[in-house]
Amino acid sequence: MRDSQLGIGVVGYGYWGPNLVRNFSINPTARVVSVSDLDPGRLGAMGQVYPGVATTTRYDDLLKDTSIDAIAIATPVHTHYELAIAALRAGKHVLVEKPLAPSAELVIRLIDEADRRGLTLMVDHTFLYTPAVQKIRELLLKRELGDIYYYDSTRSSLGLFQKDVNVIWDLAVHDISIIDHIFDEEPIAVSATGSCHVVGSPENMAHITLFFANACVAHVSVNWLSPVKVRQTFIGGSKKMIVYDDLEPTEKVKIYDKGITLDTTPEDAHQFRIGYRAGDMWAPHISPKEALQTEIEHFVDCVRTGGQPISSGMSGLRVIEVLEAASRSIAEQGKPVAIRQLPRRIPQRARATA
Repeated sequence: MRDSQLGIGVVGYGYWGPNLVRNFSINPTARVVSVSDLDPGRLGAMGQVYPGVATTTRYDDLLKDTSIDAIAIATPVHTHYELAIAALRAGKHVLVEKPLAPSAELVIRLIDEADRRGLTLMVDHTFLYTPAVQKIRELLLKRELGDIYYYDSTRSSLGLFQKDVNVIWDLAVHDISIIDHIFDEEPIAVSATGSCHVVGSPENMAHITLFFANACVAHVSVNWLSPVKVRQTFIGGSKKMIVYDDLEPTEKVKIYDKGITLDTTPEDAHQFRIGYRAGDMWAPHISPKEALQTEIEHFVDCVRTGGQPISSGMSGLRVIEVLEAASRSIAEQGKPVAIRQLPRRIPQRARATA
């Protein structure tokens, strides 16, 4: 880096790109150098808000700009791999909007390229950086909930219909990344069903079940054709339970001291009585800080220190493996599909000096 700030290039200024530009712009350790988009009208609108940022319709201009140290990609999914691999080959660190690439094979190529060149590769799994999910992970690590029985989530809204991915690659990717982040073990299989109600478009609703080696099971329901927006998750444990509602303005996470107890004796193991425990509910303080702001701070720090991101390439790969297995299960009317077990970390090689 030429100065104390990390030079940033952003490609794609449609739905998510403006959020990236805004958060990089307010980060004192980063500087948005240039934004690329195929639509001159979008670039013109951006230029009025950020007059000091260069604009271009040519992505190659970002790759050739030596003042750009890292590139953030916010374009359609089918373009992620080509844009990311080109950036890595140009010696740029890369942040890619979710999902990382259209297939696990392409994700592996990106991981290998970044590792070989000593560059940071990070996927934008924004929910991992929300104060709510961070609090939930903290509670699970402390075993406040006891043994985890289930994760049950509904994520629905009216739109946005995507052209190049179905609803699980658009919405379920959030829950799959959260499950990967907060749970200690990986799912061993997935079963999924999906439906398409718009001719010529991919599945707009789906139900996914993730199976684990223990008694835990995860259900994820996603829907583009819902009359209301729902972002609600239940996590049940042997000691306590959590309700996480991302649409709640303040009390997003509520912990319930509720559950069941089994009354049985060794002599009559086949006979037991279920008791119900109803304790207090409490809602921990959740910081209002924007998740993307935290994520960008983390990305800049990983570039500077060579540390492994929370949402690293390997994190992205594990999520893609589940998405691909779920897609195969949908094609086979819900038949369970085994999931390859992947390591949580990759060997840390010496990173090139930025």
